[in-house]
Amino acid sequence: MKIKILSIFALVAMMTSCDVKKEESGELPELDVDVEAEAGNLPEYDVEWMDVDVSTTTKMVEVPKLVVVMEEEEIEVPVIDFDMPGDKNERTLTVEAEVSGTDHDLDIQEVRASKNRLYVISTLESNDTDLEDKTIRKQDQIMINAPDLDVQYIIVGEKPDRVFNSNNMYVKSMNDLNESISSAKVIYKD
Repeated sequence: MKIKILSIFALVAMMTSCDVKKEESGELPELDVDVEAEAGNLPEYDVEWMDVDVSTTTKMVEVPKLVVVMEEEEIEVPVIDFDMPGDKNERTLTVEAEVSGTDHDLDIQEVRASKNRLYVISTLESNDTDLEDKTIRKQDQIMINAPDLDVQYIIVGEKPDRVFNSNNMYVKSMNDLNESISSAKVIYKD
């Protein structure tokens, strides 16, 4: 009996939020004193819910934008000219790191060569300038004039916690370089 009363209250609650048309009268069950009951009949209702249309519209809203300004400056860039067989191509080797929290200096310290591979070794050091919740990319570059060579970028310093920094190999110090890199010939040193 309690369930039927609760059902009636639930129907009443639903009727207040939508258009309801009564289609048939209800009838409560008849009870005898010896607690026998005949089946009752709850009223039937035709419930028409609201129609919902989903679409889009164009509105002017404020959206945060990151603005990076690249300016051209004339600076001296080291050029390494290789004297070896094969066609030479001039290309720029660029090492980049993305930093946040404090600004950092990123500088190419040396380039080492072993067979057909170049190791561009840079240092990444904090300069304690607060970036105020900004993230910036630091870079340094060097020009080479050489046949096509495989290049590996190694940064000496603490790896910043940014996905972009997975492009480079990070080591704590020069002593942490593996044997093949340590024994490679130094062809450029800053």
